[in-house]
Amino acid sequence: MSETTQNAGTTPAAPAVTGERADLLQALAKQRHFLTFTTRDLTDEQAGRRTTTSELCLGGLIKHVTSVESMWSAFIVQGPSAMPDFTAMTEEDFARRADDFRMLPGDTLEGVRAAYAEAARRTDELVASLPDLGAEQPLPEAPWFEADTRWSARRVLLHIIAETAQHAGHADIIREALDGAKSMG
Repeated sequence: MSETTQNAGTTPAAPAVTGERADLLQALAKQRHFLTFTTRDLTDEQAGRRTTTSELCLGGLIKHVTSVESMWSAFIVQGPSAMPDFTAMTEEDFARRADDFRMLPGDTLEGVRAAYAEAARRTDELVASLPDLGAEQPLPEAPWFEADTRWSARRVLLHIIAETAQHAGHADIIREALDGAKSMG
């Protein structure tokens, strides 16, 4: 394994780090690459097209992962104040959050990918500069979080990696249904 982090795909190179931080950033970079690779050679219209019964599209998945990564990275530093108040969210709030999964009028694949690259750059810089990956924050109150739970920066990064990997898999299925292109195989 390399001593420094090498970002694949469209994300800029992270500051040189070693050890656990390099391992985490390398794992995240690999999943980011798999996600963005599914959008190679597509038009904006194709990036916004639904190809399954799901509401998901490729551009929307990247928008969602960008939003999630940005929110969780902010959580590492700011704690629960960086998150929405999930207990007070209305139907309208959830509907607006659903727009993260769609290419909206005015969205372009280039713009969506650029926003993701910027979020990735900020996360990578944060990981490189954190004094302690074990520093914890309390999770916000939400029906899907166990009460009185705290997550370390390390745990948050593992969550971002898992979220990115899950959506890269979704993206691979959507792309194959769109035009037969595959990320692997």
